[in-house]
Parts: sequence; structure tokens; C-alpha cells
Amino acid sequence: MKKIGFLSFGHWTPSPQSGTRSAADALLQSIDLAVAAEELGADGAYFRVHHFARQLSSPFPLLAAVGARTRTIEIGTGVIDMRYENPLYMAEDAGAADLISGGRLQLGISRGSPEQVIDGWRYFGYEPAEGENASDMARRHTDVLLDVLRGEGFAKPNPEPMFPNPPGLLRPEPYSAGLRDRIWWGAGSNATAVWAANQGMNLQSSTLKDDETGEPFHIQQAKQIRAYRQAWEDAGHTRTPRVSVSRSIFALMNDRDRMYFGANRDSDDHVGFIDEKTRAIFGRSYAAEPEKLIEQLKQDEAIAEADTLLLTVPNQLGVDYNVHVIESILKYVAPEMGWRKA
Repeated sequence: MKKIGFLSFGHWTPSPQSGTRSAADALLQSIDLAVAAEELGADGAYFRVHHFARQLSSPFPLLAAVGARTRTIEIGTGVIDMRYENPLYMAEDAGAADLISGGRLQLGISRGSPEQVIDGWRYFGYEPAEGENASDMARRHTDVLLDVLRGEGFAKPNPEPMFPNPPGLLRPEPYSAGLRDRIWWGAGSNATAVWAANQGMNLQSSTLKDDETGEPFHIQQAKQIRAYRQAWEDAGHTRTPRVSVSRSIFALMNDRDRMYFGANRDSDDHVGFIDEKTRAIFGRSYAAEPEKLIEQLKQDEAIAEADTLLLTVPNQLGVDYNVHVIESILKYVAPEMGWRKA
């Protein structure tokens, strides 16, 4: 069995060809898709966060709204860029969203990806400390967040407060017990996956990672997951960690599916540079009739290693079409893969 959810980037554009023409469309359709996915029996509704872009950016109002409209589906991010975050404010927002959802928040965080602007986090008021780079700053913010989510007080109370305080040092509120175990790190390399394991975070691995061996993407990603799990065991953590991978997977069920994805120009991995120093490998997409799709997916070692699969959805094609995309996988592919009961 495997948890199956969707991952939406929440793209929008005013183009008449788009089914998502404004930020309001992107947000409201995201809520509607999460509700519909829950009704289908999907396990997760996850959202990507990008700043300075016509995409989803401020996740916590959206997560809280989804949490209020749903009852069982996990709600999460994949991922929030920690270079931009005030970790104490984030702990409050995350705690509120988690409480509204009844403890269903799965918070994916990371150093972030290449941006729309140069050093966008500077406009948010953040600067690396002396001797740090932006990645160091993101991990420092993460360390503070993880510490705060332990729920222990650290702030000295005012002896003459406006309202009565509980005894002892104070912590950010609201606090949601158990959220610390539902923090995920989006790792782009084997080393950052091992670091995430040592920190006691779950692992998110996307369709992009550093090209560290020259092997096919799914093999490199499977090795990353195994390295993470070994590091988790070596660190002596007592709970079982979770691991997700994301994929673009489309079952070609009708002429519309074939029109959109039948050519599948991304049926092979691609290698390129995401910055001047980092050679990366982009994983392939899958699009085929269910029988052929099942045979292809059985060869993907990383999907086999993960306990959670996130289906990246083409959100600008509208809620109804994306419901069809998710339902086709749940109904015609997942049972044959052993991810769902037949």
C-alpha cells in the first residue's frame, strides 16, 4: 500500500487559454481540487510555494482553508523556501493550520529552488550572517523552527502582563502537539537527505536532484532514499520516517488525454545546470494507456522505495480535468501496482 496525493504549483496566467486566470482562481480552485480529491479517496493535497511568481506563494491561509473544508486528506507543502521564513511566525501559522485541520498538516520545507528574482529573500528582510551563504541561512531558520515546534517555553514573561500568563517561560501559540514529526525536508542531493535524517525530518524528493552518478534519475533517487533511511537508523530515531517522491503520471483514457499528453516529449530524463556549479538531472514523465503505464512504473525504483507518491497536476487545465487525472491513477493504475486494494 502507498499513500497517493497530488502536488500543485498553482500556476495562473491571464491568457484566455488558461483555466486559471488569476491568483483568486488558483487559490479557490486549489481548495476545490482538495475537496474533490478527498472524495475520490486520495491521501494528500500538497502545494508548491514560489515567491515573486504567478503561482501559489503564501501557503498557510490556503492550508487552513483546505483544512476547514476537508476531513481526512493530508494537507501539505512541497516545499516552502526557508530562506524567506521567520521561523517563529511560521511556527504560529503552521500550528494554527494544523489545529484547524485536526492534525493533518504535512509541512514540506527546504532551501528552495532557483528563483524568479535575484536573492529574493533580501526583499523579505533576511540576510545571511557573517560567514554564511543562503543555504546556511535556510538551515539556520530550519533549526529554529524545529526547536520551537518542540513546544518548550523560552521567552521571559512580562511581570505585569495585559492578560494572565501560564507559569514559566512562554512559547509561541498556538502550539500543535505532534507537528514536529510531520516536518519534511525537500532534498536535492544525497548529502542533504542524510542531513534531513539526522535532524529527524521526513524526506521529500522531487523530479529534480543533483546528478551525482550519471545513472538514470530513478536509480539515483532510490539510492538517495536508501542513504536517508540508513542515516535515520544510524541517528537512533525511534519512529518510522516517511518518504515521498513526486512524478508527472498521466493515464491516457480518452482523446483529450492523448491530445494533451500523448506525444510525451518528456519520456526521458534530462540533464542540465540549474546554476553555474550544479549539474542536475530532471526525471522523466509518464503518459500511456494504463496497461503500458503500469509496466513502466514497475521499473521505477524510487517509487518502489517511497511510501508516498505525489502526482504533479496541470492545474491550469481546471479542476474537473485534474479530478479526472487523479481518478484515472487511483482507479486504473494504483490497484494493479499494489498501491490500493483491487
